[in-house]
Amino acid sequence: MSWQAYVDDQLLATGKISKGAIIGKQGGIWAQSAGYNLSQKEQDFIVKTAFQKPDEARAGGITLSGFKFMTIKADDEEVVGRKGERGVFLIPTTQAILVAEYDTPTPAGEANVVVSKLGDYLKSVGY
Repeated sequence: MSWQAYVDDQLLATGKISKGAIIGKQGGIWAQSAGYNLSQKEQDFIVKTAFQKPDEARAGGITLSGFKFMTIKADDEEVVGRKGERGVFLIPTTQAILVAEYDTPTPAGEANVVVSKLGDYLKSVGY
């Protein structure tokens, strides 16, 4: 399966995730939903700061595709952001980081199950 298929079929096709991307831990976007443009600065924050310096993620929030989320959780397993009815989950795998945004009417818990399941699968196969 291509990386794009993971975004399209495992995240977006569920109807629970509105935008998504897979970013390599060494840098670079492996796949992303159409029109979801993460700047280099945003990618660098995800890869180099969000999990390594969670206090900075909590203090400064998470900006993705120009939209700023307030960080409500940040540790080495998951970074969670929210603003209004929108939210985001950043989930690290062995070699990548999953980025998954959701919007109303999807509850945060349902979106989290979708992205966590994909994250667990990728970890189980070494990615």
